[in-house]
Amino acid sequence: MNDGIAPAAEAPPARILGLLRELGELKRIRSAGREGSIADRLFASAWSALCGGQALEEAWRATTASALAATRLGDIDRTVLAEVGVTGGEAEAILSRAVDEAAEEVEPALRAALRDAPRIPAGTPAPDFVPRLARQPRAGVTCPGRPRLLLEPPENHAEHCLMVAVYGVLLCPFYGARPETVYLASLAHHLHNAIIPDSGFAGEVLLGEHLEPAFARATEKALQELPPALADGVREARAILPDASTPEGRAFHAADTLDRVLQIEQHLRAGKASMSYVLNDMALVHEGPVKPFQDRLLAVVGLAA
Repeated sequence: MNDGIAPAAEAPPARILGLLRELGELKRIRSAGREGSIADRLFASAWSALCGGQALEEAWRATTASALAATRLGDIDRTVLAEVGVTGGEAEAILSRAVDEAAEEVEPALRAALRDAPRIPAGTPAPDFVPRLARQPRAGVTCPGRPRLLLEPPENHAEHCLMVAVYGVLLCPFYGARPETVYLASLAHHLHNAIIPDSGFAGEVLLGEHLEPAFARATEKALQELPPALADGVREARAILPDASTPEGRAFHAADTLDRVLQIEQHLRAGKASMSYVLNDMALVHEGPVKPFQDRLLAVVGLAA
């Protein structure tokens, strides 16, 4: 079937999947003293920054750069570095190196824009829909007439929306899309789930003619929590969501589809990991002064691979 999209615009190079997989793990990285995953908190800080007046062009750069840095540093951010006495240029150099290392497959002009990204400002409370989306689990895999496939632990809607926003920014160069529009639409594409629990495809089919009106009313209730100008911007950005007829629509739907599929792949991939891969390829017992002892131990008890 030809939908009018040039073949070159249908998909980014497959080599970027490695980076997208790494970013997806931010849904599962947590640390002491902080609630939720890194993706949870980036979603909250993104909305906080926008509500506080950060320019959209700065916001997408700041959030995407923070996500890239976290693939290498985990939860070691400016706040943690400052607590241990690493500040100023030294802290910025660490974060820049992390972004550079993670962004090897990112389009060069975008990589340069992310290297000099501004900080995500703090201080403005996030809208009420943010914690509600963080508490709202995704439905898993559902299909009419078939039992639900639910893989634990489920992601939540804050994590999914954040990841689609970051993926979308990274995919924009391949589609010639505007990152500010894709970023904002992605952050806001599940606002209805702040009120409506996620029942998946199967539940949506059963809602029938009530589906779209219910989603629209729930979305508007969430938008009322935003400053009026920002709410108008979100409505405008969300105009790309219904189809893939624009560069922005293609970038969004590519990001949304890849995140949904890679989320399931993560569960399946972990289940297929072998002890040989963990010990040899991933160096679970890594080089160091006690490695000979550790290797002999594993051999004797029968855990060597």
